[in-house]
Amino acid sequence: MFTENDVRQIQEKGLTTKEVENQILNFTDGFPWLDISKPAIVNDGIIRLTENETDAYIKLFEDINPDSLKFVPASGAASRMFKFLFEFYEKAQDKYDSINQIKDTDVKKFFIDIKKFAFYNELRFTIKKNNLDIEDLIKQGRYKEVLRFFLFDDGLNYGQKPKGILLFHKNNNDVITAFEEHLIEGIHYAKSPGNKVKIHFTISPEHIDLFNTLVSEKVEKLEAQCGVKFEISFSQQKPSTDMVAVDLENELFRNEDGSLLFRPGGHGALIENLNDLDSDIIFIKNIDNVVPVRLIDITVKYKKALAGVLLSFQERIFEYIHILESNDFSDETKKEIEEFIKEELCVHVVHYEKIESRASTKCLLEILNRPVRVCGMVKNEGEPGGGPFWVKLHNGNIDLQIVESSQINADDKRQMEILKASTHFNPVDLVCATKNYLGEKFDLLKFRDPNTGFISKKSKDGKDIKAQELPGLWNGAMAKWNTIFVEVPIVTFNPVKTINDLLRPEHQ
Repeated sequence: MFTENDVRQIQEKGLTTKEVENQILNFTDGFPWLDISKPAIVNDGIIRLTENETDAYIKLFEDINPDSLKFVPASGAASRMFKFLFEFYEKAQDKYDSINQIKDTDVKKFFIDIKKFAFYNELRFTIKKNNLDIEDLIKQGRYKEVLRFFLFDDGLNYGQKPKGILLFHKNNNDVITAFEEHLIEGIHYAKSPGNKVKIHFTISPEHIDLFNTLVSEKVEKLEAQCGVKFEISFSQQKPSTDMVAVDLENELFRNEDGSLLFRPGGHGALIENLNDLDSDIIFIKNIDNVVPVRLIDITVKYKKALAGVLLSFQERIFEYIHILESNDFSDETKKEIEEFIKEELCVHVVHYEKIESRASTKCLLEILNRPVRVCGMVKNEGEPGGGPFWVKLHNGNIDLQIVESSQINADDKRQMEILKASTHFNPVDLVCATKNYLGEKFDLLKFRDPNTGFISKKSKDGKDIKAQELPGLWNGAMAKWNTIFVEVPIVTFNPVKTINDLLRPEHQ
């Protein structure tokens, strides 16, 4: 199957031929559908905190003040944010008599409200350097020319820059990138003993210089203003997580030079990056989910509350592990632990009552001794995102999982009814504990479900290919973690999926 050059290419990526053969098997065999039993809802898989409980969990987090780190997936260019602008640019005429000649409402809104964007003055200055005036261009209907300076390397080149580098918000006379907003957020809830603020960004190799420039320009001033010391680190998806591509007949697809075509393994590959980090608790939040400083309080409140929930659960888990390992406990204590696992960790073990005593103790220990994640869940108001469900696993057990619609069989009427009954979704708002009761790091790669990848159709050089993604970071990559779902307000979720999202009130 593989040539000598193929083997060399595979080994250079840190892969083995066996691993690539398994990837090809996934193309031919496909991935099994998940079996969702019911949606997780409030009081049945999702915790709804009272105001007093929220305050108590915040106090717990602040009192313990654990060594914290913020993990921000920030790879890739922001080109999808500008999809409608790219499409307009391709078809646009050089000049319009009126903005009403533009049929696309998103494009019209972009130009009507262009002065409201944080990047407007930078764009105006860039155009001015070319002896042109942005207001004149817009009055003259030369919208395509404005976009040329905005999207391409003639000007700001926003179409090829990563989201973290883009100017998102205004703060008085300052304009602030998404990267800086995450630093500011981190000061408020990821500050560890010694006033250290540790933040890790996963980025693409081609963007490292852009981020390093931001660090050199912004971080020292922010440290002086806030009395903190940042520890900012970056990493890239590892080549060993890349996936081979095949044609529609599942034969290896080759580039023009005969080499194998590999593609990035998707955000599920970032479990490797997360596995390399060392902190007592780790906050995870997407690069585009930030708000201006004036609206930060509600975000900080619930980040701290989620962390408090995590620490509370972790304390009980560690206590129960010590009890079980001591082999000195009553039937009543064991029953208490069983109830905690079933009712609060929401892990239902099939035929548990038939397991003999010693084996059942081992079963309880295996369930307790796993990484823990607390996931914020917001009410579903039509936004995309994975949802919280009770899922029947391959071994017959049932527990809580974050499930994407693509993991569910659309031809199964019962499964689709359960999907439609879902009330909440995950806005990528996680707080994680990745160390065991002895303070040792878990090997997170042991807690993945390799049967939850994705197959999609793509194109390369005008030819159709099939691509494969690893299990998603908060789906299959964390499938064997202990999972707690907590409802958080929708106002804590403010994603920027298109450039016009920055015109929403919460971003102004």
